[in-house]
Amino acid sequence: DAVRRYAARWKADRRKDAGDGVTAFIPLMFKPGEAYQFDWSHEDVEIAGKPMRVKVAHMRLCASRAVYVRAYPRESQEMLFDAHARGFAFFGGVPGRGIYDNMKTAVTSVFTGKERVFNRRFLIMTD
Repeated sequence: DAVRRYAARWKADRRKDAGDGVTAFIPLMFKPGEAYQFDWSHEDVEIAGKPMRVKVAHMRLCASRAVYVRAYPRESQEMLFDAHARGFAFFGGVPGRGIYDNMKTAVTSVFTGKERVFNRRFLIMTD
């Protein structure tokens, strides 16, 4: 009984949720040209007096935090490819790797952990 109580107390003392006084540090340091992040947002705008929602491509260099942003009428693969081509031209090169957040235009299926099935055309673009 004493061992069970001790084990339960030991386990509870070591199990802390984020914000419960647990100290964590995740270094976010990148070498120049090492990586970029890409994601979409949607924004409500007014064009020619008409309200509409546009998709905005965001490409950010991880080391310098420099950003390239471009608005599109929708989030399609063609627009994904265009945003990448224009972003890389804007930055004057292609970083070593891209960081994505399970975009529908890139990922076909998401499994547990880090397992993903990427869209064939997206994979061709990354080669």
